[in-house]
Amino acid sequence: MEIEEDNAIKVLLVDDHEMVRIGLAAVLGTEDGIEVVGEAGSGEEGIRLAQEYTPDVVLMDLVMDGMDGIETTRQLLKLYPDCKVIVLTSYLDDEKMYPVIEAGAFSYLLKTSRASEVADAIRAAARGQSVLESQVASKMMNRFRSNARGEAPAYKELTEREMEVLKLLAQGKSNQDIADQLIIGIKTVKFHVTNVLAKLGVEDRTQAAIYAYKNGLAE
Repeated sequence: MEIEEDNAIKVLLVDDHEMVRIGLAAVLGTEDGIEVVGEAGSGEEGIRLAQEYTPDVVLMDLVMDGMDGIETTRQLLKLYPDCKVIVLTSYLDDEKMYPVIEAGAFSYLLKTSRASEVADAIRAAARGQSVLESQVASKMMNRFRSNARGEAPAYKELTEREMEVLKLLAQGKSNQDIADQLIIGIKTVKFHVTNVLAKLGVEDRTQAAIYAYKNGLAE
């Protein structure tokens, strides 16, 4: 079923390669329920266009002349914290990947991803679900599992139900998805999510997911 244009997911493209933007705009233009509202060739232009179009989702390159994708993500989310930034890059190195996730990137994809995977990630982001490319998830797990062991980790304070919620958060599940899977009410899910964030000492769901990977709790 086609989605009304007024209800389409508004997407802003931020990439300093014109051909990449042209290709993405052409592909996404064929997808129902997704509307590319603007294309920016730099981080600075991305911030300006975001203020003009208030997109739901931003597809963000990492390496650009001037303001890079990490700083652009950080500034963009200060202005529009509800916007979902999906990193779309060729880079898997730690010094780029972890800082942009810490800056608030919602999902992380490689430019080798299929067009359908990018479109699916956009729709997932609009539903509040994060997507991590498999290689990214593996790197996160391997790195964080190798961290030195210290005092008893915060997750030990979680109840059995809260641990189930954390694992589903790490899979990018929305509150409704968690409610459906655990057969509990949406208000109960929100209560558990609030407790999980508080006990882990993190601010949002993305940080909770990172914590889960860090401690080997995510599948």
